[in-house]
Amino acid sequence: MYLKHFGLQEFPFNLTPDTGFFFRYGSHQEAYNVLLVALRSGEGFIKLTGEVGTGKTLLCRLLLKILGDEFVTAYIPNPFLTPAALHMALADELRIEYTRNMGQHRLLKLISDRLIELSAAGKHVALLIDEAQTLPTNTLEALRLLTNLETEKAKLLQVVLFGQPELNQRLENHALRQLRQRITFAHHLTPIDLHGMEGYITHRLSVACYQGPPLFSRRSLAALHRASRGIPRLINILSHKALLAAYGRGDRVVLPAHVRMAVHDTEDVMLHRPHLRLLRSLVGTFARASALLIAIIILHSSGSAP
Repeated sequence: MYLKHFGLQEFPFNLTPDTGFFFRYGSHQEAYNVLLVALRSGEGFIKLTGEVGTGKTLLCRLLLKILGDEFVTAYIPNPFLTPAALHMALADELRIEYTRNMGQHRLLKLISDRLIELSAAGKHVALLIDEAQTLPTNTLEALRLLTNLETEKAKLLQVVLFGQPELNQRLENHALRQLRQRITFAHHLTPIDLHGMEGYITHRLSVACYQGPPLFSRRSLAALHRASRGIPRLINILSHKALLAAYGRGDRVVLPAHVRMAVHDTEDVMLHRPHLRLLRSLVGTFARASALLIAIIILHSSGSAP
């Protein structure tokens, strides 16, 4: 599409959580630091929350990539599981051989033995759970019980929960108070401010091998930040569509007009901008009224003709 037009080697604003595009800024850099410190200090439960599209999955993938040889990682991306299914998922990640009809007591013994074996080899085991707000209450409790496994000096299993703010509401449940008390490190991802967004866009373009003059005008950046609310996923969506709009018009720089075209083509942005919804509704109403008026005039003219 527009790669050759703008001199890019790859699409800079893909929605796939590519760790090569991670931008170290603001709460994202703070979250990265917190996660590394917490894991390396051997803490049991760690929690990272953020609104939809703020980059939780990207941080999760980054951890999986950069944790050194001293770590064995297990990753569960879809945790809407029963306690039994959670145990089997963890066993699969730890490469434990078991039969599908094995009793839970026996499976837990195998998991415990594997964790002890890894600890004796000097390994830390980190279980990373994405979309943790979907974990059923009894599965969260089963997860807490798994972290009871420990030596005299360290936990045998560390758990990192990545979730939307609804996860905090879930953990307020009285039945989960023991788990809540075990969360020793927590961080909340916040949207990127305007200055950070400018750096974010420059960084992603640089990773995509862009070497020309600024591709987004100052006014288009301001419009982009207002529309995206500083949420990385929306920044990516709108930037990609704005580049498409600029390419379609043969322009070499993204202008506010291109951003406006992207905004009107993105439902989530329109839902959060009631004045634009109202304007769109008024324009539609006016257009329908005008068409009706023209039809009446034509009919009246036809009826009064000799």
